[in-house]
Amino acid sequence: MGKKRVLVGYGIDVDAVANWINTCDGSPQNPTNVSRGVYGATVGIDRLLKLYDKYNIKATFFTPAHSIESFPKQLAKVRDAGHEIGLHGYTHEYVSQLSAKEQQAVLTRSIDVLTKFCGKRPLGYTAPAWSTSKELIPQLEAEGILYDHSFMHHDVQPYFAPDNSQTWIETDISKSADAWMMPMTKMRPSKVVEIPANWHLDDWPPLQPIPGRAGAQGFVDTDVVEKLWLQQFDFAYRECDTFIFPMSIHPQVSGKPHVILMHERIIEYINKHEGVEWMTLSDMAKEFLEGRMPGVGIEGGADL
Repeated sequence: MGKKRVLVGYGIDVDAVANWINTCDGSPQNPTNVSRGVYGATVGIDRLLKLYDKYNIKATFFTPAHSIESFPKQLAKVRDAGHEIGLHGYTHEYVSQLSAKEQQAVLTRSIDVLTKFCGKRPLGYTAPAWSTSKELIPQLEAEGILYDHSFMHHDVQPYFAPDNSQTWIETDISKSADAWMMPMTKMRPSKVVEIPANWHLDDWPPLQPIPGRAGAQGFVDTDVVEKLWLQQFDFAYRECDTFIFPMSIHPQVSGKPHVILMHERIIEYINKHEGVEWMTLSDMAKEFLEGRMPGVGIEGGADL
């Protein structure tokens, strides 16, 4: 194995109140859930900023425009501490459920809010709940967005996101098998860099209790989560000379005392390794785009 170069960073989804009031059909939200979002925007952000200051880390805060407009003083702390602020919808609405026109309306409004707040256009985007659409990458490319953090073609390497022009036919057993026995067509790269998403490096599923929702009981021991995350790091460090390691967290989850302690242990473990550099996700994308981080090419699909 050659000399190591490892780019590590946090993508923080500042969902705050936005994700709770994203009820999709307009039904009223439980005020206690809204209070959990307020906790994330206030207590959670403050604790994470203290954590990153302690370890001299600059992170990326993916922030719904609703969070900026609702908690401007808190997000000003993030901005003024030199962290990146990226796009994350308006109220954490699911892109997959919107028309192309509505997707563009949300993207345009969100870019405008973040640009006015930060004094510069945002460079990155992550889809709420990583629920994407065929139109997403083309719209990001048209808006000049440098990178996306929503897709999972790889886990520890940057790449150019496919432009989603490929097609596939969903299996519909109500039709003749000949109607759906077709390969996916060839993928073609866009100009948008992908800093891959990874459910196995996300704090929300194991650590956020949502009563009544399967798979979100939220009381996983942080030792288990820490072990899972660091096993992924150890594998990548063993197998790759160069790789990226973006972790996805939420202030209303990782701002909890027991989770802050987990992040301290994770940071200190990673820092023991040669070649580690902490940076924002936009800096990871620039390293790849400018040829300093090799990354990979994503291939697949058939020419028809």
